[in-house]
Amino acid sequence: MLVEIDGGIGEGGGQILRYSIALSAVLQIPVRIYNIRAKRRNPGLRPQHLTAVRALAKITDAVVHGDRVGSMEIVFEPRTRKSGIFEFNIGTAGSVTLVLQALLPVLLFADHPSRVTIIGGTDVPWSPPIDYMIFVFKHNLWLFGGKIEVKLLRRGHYPRGGGRVVVEVEPVKDYLKPINIVKHKGIVAVRGKSHAVRLPKHVAERQAHAASAVIAEKLGLEPLIDIEYYERGRDPHLGPGSGIVVYAESRSGTRLGADSLGEKGKPAEKVGREAALKLVEDIGTGMGFDRHMADMIIPYMFLARGTSVAGVARLTSHALTAIRITKMFLRDTTVEVDGEEGGPGIIRIDGIGFSR
Repeated sequence: MLVEIDGGIGEGGGQILRYSIALSAVLQIPVRIYNIRAKRRNPGLRPQHLTAVRALAKITDAVVHGDRVGSMEIVFEPRTRKSGIFEFNIGTAGSVTLVLQALLPVLLFADHPSRVTIIGGTDVPWSPPIDYMIFVFKHNLWLFGGKIEVKLLRRGHYPRGGGRVVVEVEPVKDYLKPINIVKHKGIVAVRGKSHAVRLPKHVAERQAHAASAVIAEKLGLEPLIDIEYYERGRDPHLGPGSGIVVYAESRSGTRLGADSLGEKGKPAEKVGREAALKLVEDIGTGMGFDRHMADMIIPYMFLARGTSVAGVARLTSHALTAIRITKMFLRDTTVEVDGEEGGPGIIRIDGIGFSR
């Protein structure tokens, strides 16, 4: 069986490639992906996509055709699932977290624990910042029974990259557990981290203060936002750059998060407000998961044993594409989506109960 996927469907971005090779790797089903990133200005594989492909090829002893920068088509044929100690260097400011998203499903179903080091961009546009993975994603994955540790050794911002992240993955003992969380049932606390790399300390402080003011006004809660800053000459991170992640602890046990990155000419106050307003908006829907988790939990809902139900603050195009891609591998799986794209919704998936 060879699954064939048109990489130009939906938004036609790198997400289709990542989900396709991740599912191929964990399910051990060969896949051909064509028209890769067809709707992007620079179509084809970019370094971060190529890193994900080659990383999964190493972990699965896969035979791969077309794995080169600029390639519009690859064939990925996995042969096993391995654990171990791995290191992968994107070589640019390509997103560490997007590569990590592709690797995690297969490592969770390996025979033994794994330790993976990924070098690249940790806080870059169009991808979850590393603090989101540490404080939000890791916690919500635990709800399925997935256990990982994410350690940030060095931040890397665009355009330099060079960030360094170590991820330790504990294999699933038997199956992933299904979840049934539609509403967040109330927020008990809001926390976060605001950082500034090779910039004045007040940048991180102003981001945090602006976010705190919005959250206090809109939610009536005083958030606890840590400041990450190093004195000049003692900063181990690459930059310059700044950003903030804020997250809410819910009564249902989930965490909802939001983020914003600094950029040249963008006031620190605007960075903080953006993150806070996104969080407030997602909390206001009453749903248990934020807009970013909407697509990130899809593979785990499919792999879990039993029916999973998740309420998401926004049915993003990424979430709907993730469902569409997964259905190409698991055609008999029942999926129900209540809601319209761009608004809150409820996703129900009958998981296959995958085990190693």
